[in-house]
Amino acid sequence: MAKEFVKRGSAGDAETPCLPKPRDRIVATAQDLFHRHGIRGVGVETIAEAAGTNKMTLYRHFDSKDDLILEYLNYKGKKSEEIGADIERESPGDPAGQLHGFLDRVARFIAEDERGCDLANAAIELTEQGHPGLRVIEEFKSRQRERLVGLCAAAGATQPALLADTLILLIEGARVTRRNVGVCGPSANLVQTARGVFASFGVAAPKG
Repeated sequence: MAKEFVKRGSAGDAETPCLPKPRDRIVATAQDLFHRHGIRGVGVETIAEAAGTNKMTLYRHFDSKDDLILEYLNYKGKKSEEIGADIERESPGDPAGQLHGFLDRVARFIAEDERGCDLANAAIELTEQGHPGLRVIEEFKSRQRERLVGLCAAAGATQPALLADTLILLIEGARVTRRNVGVCGPSANLVQTARGVFASFGVAAPKG
C-alpha cells in the first residue's frame, strides 16, 4: 500500500482523480506502516512521504503523531469488532458454533500474519505512563473479554469466565510462539488444544 502511494503521490498535497484525499492516504499509510514496522519504528516524515504528501499536510490533519496512533488503534479495534459480528452472522443462534468460529478465525490470522495483534504490540511499545493509547487498548481488550465470557456462557461452558481467560491466554501464547519459531511451532496446535479445553468446560464440538 505504502509503495503505491509513493509511486502515485506527490511531494505536496494536491489531489488527483486516482488518489484518495490526503487525510485518507495518511491514515491508510500509517495503518500499513505501523502494522509492518511498529508504531515506534515509523516517523511522521516517513508516513507523509509514503502517503504522497508532506509533514505540513499531516500536521494539518493530526496535531501530533500520538493523534495518528489513536486513529490507528481505534480503527483496529473497530475492525476486530466487525469480524466478531461476521462470525455471529455465520452461525446465527449457535453460540458454540460462534465460539469455534472465533477460534478458527484467530488461528488463521495467526498463521497468515506473524505480526500478531496490533493492539497488543502497541501496548508493549507505548511505555509512557498515561498515554491515551493505553486506555484505548485497555477498553477494547476489556470489551473483548466481556463478549467472550458472554459467548462462553451462551455456549454452555461450566465456568464461562475461566474458559474465556484460558482461551485468551492460549491465543496470546500462540501469537508469541508464531513470532518466535514460526508456523510449525506450538501455534500450529492452537485449534486442537483449544477444542480440548472447550470440551473440558462442557462446550459442544463444532457441527459437521
